[in-house]
Amino acid sequence: MTDQPFHAEIDKLRAETRQRIRLIIDAAVPNVAPALGISVWQAGAPWYEAYAGWVDPETEVTPVGYRSLWDLASVSKLFTATALLRLAADFKLDLDDPIAALLPEFADGGSRGVDGGMDPLTWEVLRTPPERAEWSVDPGTVTYRQLLSHTGGLAPWRTVFRAAGPVPPPPDEVDPVAPEARGDAALAAISGYRFVARPGTEFHYSDLGFMLLGLAVARRFGGSLPDAMQALIRDRLGLDSLTYRPLAVGRPRGRIVPTEVDARWRKRRCWGEVHDENAAGLGGVAGHAGLFSTVHDVARFGVAWLRQDPRLRLPRFLRTAVTDQTPGLGAARGLGWQVQPTDHLAPFSGEAYGHTGFTGTSLAVDPRRDLVVAICTNRVYHGREPAGIDRLRLQLHSVFASTSEAGLAP
Repeated sequence: MTDQPFHAEIDKLRAETRQRIRLIIDAAVPNVAPALGISVWQAGAPWYEAYAGWVDPETEVTPVGYRSLWDLASVSKLFTATALLRLAADFKLDLDDPIAALLPEFADGGSRGVDGGMDPLTWEVLRTPPERAEWSVDPGTVTYRQLLSHTGGLAPWRTVFRAAGPVPPPPDEVDPVAPEARGDAALAAISGYRFVARPGTEFHYSDLGFMLLGLAVARRFGGSLPDAMQALIRDRLGLDSLTYRPLAVGRPRGRIVPTEVDARWRKRRCWGEVHDENAAGLGGVAGHAGLFSTVHDVARFGVAWLRQDPRLRLPRFLRTAVTDQTPGLGAARGLGWQVQPTDHLAPFSGEAYGHTGFTGTSLAVDPRRDLVVAICTNRVYHGREPAGIDRLRLQLHSVFASTSEAGLAP
């Protein structure tokens, strides 16, 4: 009898937590994004899942749900990093070796100069800092470890897609350009771009670096990047939804959450094809972006890292990868992962790690709370302005951090 008031209070707190989460979701959909999916795991088990919105907000026929496939954007980098670390764990490469040992094309042109990079919105090359005008960088010194931690000196972004071939056809049509040809053209383009810093001296978040890592994974694996992802990650962890080019591999259009209308290059809405132009230019398969998945499988991937799943076969790298590799360089980065201090991880413990994606995706892992939070949205559906996605992540992360700390499953 004495336990009844206690249990009643717990039930009340749980109901209040559910209501708080629902209010956050209702405010976010459609104001932040037309669709949203959340998957939260604690102690290695599902703890909370929620979905809101429609696959096609214009018709409102199919609600998003457990089987919906989301464009992961830069959360794809975590899978590329994991695949590369798997190869390193099998001693098929060394993280401190230059990537040019495997991709000699990257260094064929010899030393290169430095510029200010490129504006991803205007596509204009930015002004070279005067003090760097005479710098020369040897691409043959750039290592896998530097690219994984975004300290390889490469620019954040360039118009690689312009060099990789013609505009790809809609995703349900056959591309006349083979993916290998697009990849070769992209590698040639990246191998000619100037650097923005000397390798190992500064942090510059770089899609180009992870494009190189994706090409390296495929070449060292001895097949395509999708083949490598399937063998090294998807099949091992049972992540059946994980795929590149979902329409092209037979996934129903009604399961795929669309993103933005690309009015500048493809002249169509991105539905069943990757939102990122450079990944699209590489045929929808790239190391920095291109993967689609359910939010449930994104969370399961996070659980595999958190619980040090032996199927990952990464005993040498599980701690190193989520430990700061860039002290004093202006950002906190592991090997592929963001580590603390990082804005979207602020509600979690100092051990937390994760990543975000431009389409409105994110994965957060908090070892101290034994907690994984995966969030997927299509916040770019109406355009590229942030529209509150950072605030939404922080709100949800705060709720789940405090709720898990109190031991209250929603």
